[in-house]
Amino acid sequence: MRLWLAAVLALFALLPAPASAWGEYAHRQTARVAAANVSPQVRAKIRALLAYEKDLGTPKCPLKTLEDAAVWADCVRGEGWRWGYTAAWHYRTAPICQVFDPRANCAGGNCVTAQITRAHRVLADESLPPAVRLEALAFMVHFAGDVHMPLHSGDNEDRGGNAREADYGIIPSLNLHWIWDGPLAERAISDPADPVVRPYSAAERAELASGTPDDWGRESWEIARSFVYPTAFDTDNLCDGKLPEKTALTQEDIVRGVPVARKRVVQAGLRIAGLLESAFAPGPLVVPDERRRP
Repeated sequence: MRLWLAAVLALFALLPAPASAWGEYAHRQTARVAAANVSPQVRAKIRALLAYEKDLGTPKCPLKTLEDAAVWADCVRGEGWRWGYTAAWHYRTAPICQVFDPRANCAGGNCVTAQITRAHRVLADESLPPAVRLEALAFMVHFAGDVHMPLHSGDNEDRGGNAREADYGIIPSLNLHWIWDGPLAERAISDPADPVVRPYSAAERAELASGTPDDWGRESWEIARSFVYPTAFDTDNLCDGKLPEKTALTQEDIVRGVPVARKRVVQAGLRIAGLLESAFAPGPLVVPDERRRP
């Protein structure tokens, strides 16, 4: 019994805090995938923009690399007095038991799909100050990861699975959202025999990286509707009455979910690469001159 409890506690120690869409590891992996699939010219322009990090005034949330950009938007949310208004930008949930409405739940552009588009436009505008464009880069990279997590689009009256207690194998009392954020995603992208970070062929990118932010959100909603909830609750009749407040993912459920989660991380990384390529259109590379700073 003591050994069993020790094993459970050790597994808990490896789990990320349930604070964000995907854990830090999965978000950083999307940035690594993107970096491996952009041109050298785009990588150089990203490095030049990152040199303006100090102008953002977020010393507790570093932004020195593209990997940092993938988690920066979650980090700054810790200062709610300053960044609280961005909370709604991380998701756009829609009920899985209703017809999908691509125009709903995004008043004033306060949702993840609209913010990807806005940030891309800001990043691409070279007339704007570098720090403004750098902030947009960080938001765009992070939100393009968020929109690929199924439970940031699909919902069944449970805050995207946050209100559904779920066991993850032998680990008890997590919630469905947290499982897809952290342990399942991390397991899906941690196989050294099948690395997600690599250059992808043109054919692979054509298959995996097409569409718009609205398309990506709808894909996630469909995965939540057709896979995440039916698998978690062992039913195809999701909308015939209320689901139980607690469930459990068996080892078989987890194994089935691994390729689904893995594909979403890869798609996010390749689509981030596409966003970066299109935002950094050919043009002069501007390197900051520290001597001109106040």
